[in-house]
Amino acid sequence: MVVRFGLLGAGRIGKVHAQAVSGNPGARLVAVADAVAPAAEALAADYGAEVRTVEAIAEAPDVDAVVICTPTDTHAELIEAFARKGKAVFCEKPVDLDVARVRACLKVVEETGARLMVGFNRRFDPHFRAVRAAVDEGRVGKVEMVNITSRDPGAPPLDYVRRSGGIFRDMTIHDLDMARWLLGEEPVAVAAFGSVLTDPEIGRAGDFDSVNVLLETAGGRQAVISNSRRATYGYDQRIEVLGSGGMVAAENQREVSIEVATGAGFLRPPLLDFFMNRYTAAYAAEIASFVAALREGTPLAPSGQDGLAALVLAEAAVRSVTEGRRVEVSEIG
Repeated sequence: MVVRFGLLGAGRIGKVHAQAVSGNPGARLVAVADAVAPAAEALAADYGAEVRTVEAIAEAPDVDAVVICTPTDTHAELIEAFARKGKAVFCEKPVDLDVARVRACLKVVEETGARLMVGFNRRFDPHFRAVRAAVDEGRVGKVEMVNITSRDPGAPPLDYVRRSGGIFRDMTIHDLDMARWLLGEEPVAVAAFGSVLTDPEIGRAGDFDSVNVLLETAGGRQAVISNSRRATYGYDQRIEVLGSGGMVAAENQREVSIEVATGAGFLRPPLLDFFMNRYTAAYAAEIASFVAALREGTPLAPSGQDGLAALVLAEAAVRSVTEGRRVEVSEIG
């Protein structure tokens, strides 16, 4: 069985997923839709697909699944529409910026029996998966603390900042999902701190550019997340898990892993510069996981409930910063 795909959205992330689908022997890209016709036409031509409307893809008998790469405010509506048409759905995070809207969307998914996977690609990074494997194998003992560092080389355009839902819902949400994945217990409390240190315009847009989040589980396990919109040295992506028997860590990735030592000192190549090249393998692996689950009838993960859980934690972080206090996750309605 070859899974036949429709791609909704031919922008930057749409191109990444088009490549991942087309590079998978168990999948085929059939159709592309985008509000910007030239973008859809160019991407479709690259992969031998057709340009169709969203409505046509929803009705198409030759489309088994869709990848949603459209703006966030369209995600929930599109998930519901394709769920009702019996299509499997892979949707970029988040499902929506509003917790209540996500819950309503997931109710439709449940009622229709549709299959939904949410795109938290970092779970599929080979280095991070190796950390999780070490934890699962008991090599570091019982997990006690998780540290996640995620810093962008520079801030996105201000127009994006204004419509992104803020750093906690847009950027930190990836790390909140990673924390859940690594802790082994659900966080029950969140304390967050936010500042504007890199660009005052980000503050005037109602957001932060420098944040730290502390999560605590019922068993007392902790996760600390550090985010910044400015890391002048590259795309800083690191995780560390401390356990009762040791520690496992994933360091930053470089184009080549070499070190040159001379009388002037030790030199290493620069870090990979952004998510498009840092997580190339992860994007391919998550689509491969989606395809394999559809072909084999196995569960999809991350699921819609994973997407909801990460958004609830993001909302708790927003409330914590706004009100200057520790927030219980149960407070988020």
